[in-house]
Amino acid sequence: MSIQQLNFHGIRNLQPTQVSPSSRINIISGANGSGKTSLLEGIHILGLGRSFRTRQLKNVIQQGASEMTLFARLDDEQATTLGVRRLREQRELELRIKSQKQVRLVELAEMMPLQLINPDAFRLLEGPPSGRREFLDWGVFHVKHEFFSVWKRARRALKHRNALLRRGRISPAEIEVWEQELANSGERIDQQRREWFSNFLPVFEETLQSLLSLQGLTLHYARGWDKNRPLADVLAASRATDEQMGFTQQGPQRADLRIKVNKQPAVEVLSRGQQKLVVSALKLAQGRFLESTANRHCVYLIDDLPAELDEQHRQRFCHLLESIQCQAFITSVEPTALQSRWLSGTEVKMFHVKHVEQDGECSHC
Repeated sequence: MSIQQLNFHGIRNLQPTQVSPSSRINIISGANGSGKTSLLEGIHILGLGRSFRTRQLKNVIQQGASEMTLFARLDDEQATTLGVRRLREQRELELRIKSQKQVRLVELAEMMPLQLINPDAFRLLEGPPSGRREFLDWGVFHVKHEFFSVWKRARRALKHRNALLRRGRISPAEIEVWEQELANSGERIDQQRREWFSNFLPVFEETLQSLLSLQGLTLHYARGWDKNRPLADVLAASRATDEQMGFTQQGPQRADLRIKVNKQPAVEVLSRGQQKLVVSALKLAQGRFLESTANRHCVYLIDDLPAELDEQHRQRFCHLLESIQCQAFITSVEPTALQSRWLSGTEVKMFHVKHVEQDGECSHC
């Protein structure tokens, strides 16, 4: 699966834009502020229904415009089309797949698997567990078909248990119902996460070795509660302290991926360039694993690939990206920084983005 055509209207500082990308490597160049990242942002919204730059999608709508519309045609057997429309005066997104309305966000995510590598990707190492948990669950979601329904049940049970904890004067019979539901679904989530992680880990280690020779790095999955006790027992035993805190302190919602170098947090040991390579290895390993287990392919959005990387590691990154059956959209201020990095025969398209105030457009160079 790859994107065959893109049409964007009303997004950031881009003029109405139509792009017919390569099925493999697409390099997007232009001056700072010209809209390169906005192109990636539009694809991200098409695939996930949210931006990676702002929580408020109304901020993505071009100044003076009443709406933004995003459209993609995929290169698959059905020539699937995806559409997202957001009116400035409405909070809800209008989603379409194959012109069908009443589409759920999860259907978009399933249709077009996306991985983002950008300056904020460092948060995977230095940020809170929620980002690493999202990375973990992305992988499980795309290879375990029942995962999302189990995850929804756990989230609903957690919401109800937390509401009861904050209410005070807990009815044991009432809270036990939600604890049992949370325990059952939480144990199932943990099982699927563990199965996925055990298979993903060697792929990550091999991918990292292709990018960076780094001794002593370990990746460990922590499930979010005592590994030696069933979740039902943990929830029952912690009910009093959870009531004092007002929320559930242990469970699948506390899971994490711990990344260390010689038993120290990786973010405290590695240089910025090494951190980018570790994060890139994690993201690229997702695509390799998805390809090998589900015969599906990622779309990679890579913002400012040359930053933080020397010549040697840029070359390694590009060659590794080529080895994955994926489509990539890569931004760079200087197109020459990446133009000659690819092996002979690799399909590469170059695009140049001009600033909207200069009657700009996204044009094929």
